[in-house]
Amino acid sequence: MTLTKRVIPCIDVDLDEDGNPAVYTGVHFEDLEYTGDPVEMAKAYNESGADEFVFLDITASAEGRETMLDVVRDVADEVFIPLTVGGGIRTTDDIKETLRAGADKVSITTGALERPELITEGARAFGSQCIVISVDARRRFDREGEHYVEVDGESCWFECTKKGGREGTGIDVLEWAREAEQRGAGELFVNSIDKDGTKDGYDIPLTEAVCETVDTPVIASSGCGGPEDLYEVFTEAGADAGLAASIFHFDEHSIQECKEYLDERGVPVRL
Repeated sequence: MTLTKRVIPCIDVDLDEDGNPAVYTGVHFEDLEYTGDPVEMAKAYNESGADEFVFLDITASAEGRETMLDVVRDVADEVFIPLTVGGGIRTTDDIKETLRAGADKVSITTGALERPELITEGARAFGSQCIVISVDARRRFDREGEHYVEVDGESCWFECTKKGGREGTGIDVLEWAREAEQRGAGELFVNSIDKDGTKDGYDIPLTEAVCETVDTPVIASSGCGGPEDLYEVFTEAGADAGLAASIFHFDEHSIQECKEYLDERGVPVRL
């Protein structure tokens, strides 16, 4: 049986100047622009034909605070498709509280990089299907990596970053993907800092390299400009799901339009 490819909208949530939660959209994880109310956007996406929904608290890890669980609860009340929540998750208690707030899965970046045992503990306590390891990757064109790919005629490796892309780790993405899988991660959420917000296509070399390294389902993120990019990341890189934000937030394309485009070209999707 062929598994359908998933199309997933994502909201990046931060606190505004008055301390209220708001959705922001940026480029390369910077220059954030107010986009909307997280609960209202969640409600709209629930009705749009999305396969899943992702809520990321984008400054929780950098600021050392907990995820805004009150907002997660409000979002969960509006979403009846699988909900993934990330940001500021460092302990199994954080995982438990996020799931209790209504999340179906948790997305972990910094907490897992700083203490990889969290993946193992989370998978054992709640099941691998709940544990999504998010990788914020950036290209490096030096000789400090372990695995290299050709990008635009140059050899590069991909480095894991943490705290919302603010800090490098020196960890090779492909080594980390392999370790995360071995520790029990149920999915890998692969973000490209180099492609974030550009709308000129996913990072195909990055996504393909991760898909070839692991058997765990891979969600491609960053750079989607339209249905053609989803088609490319599914057929050329082998991603199991494609995440997009701004093209849906600003009504440049609809989820249904993207799915119909994919279906017409033989990519299995849920219509």
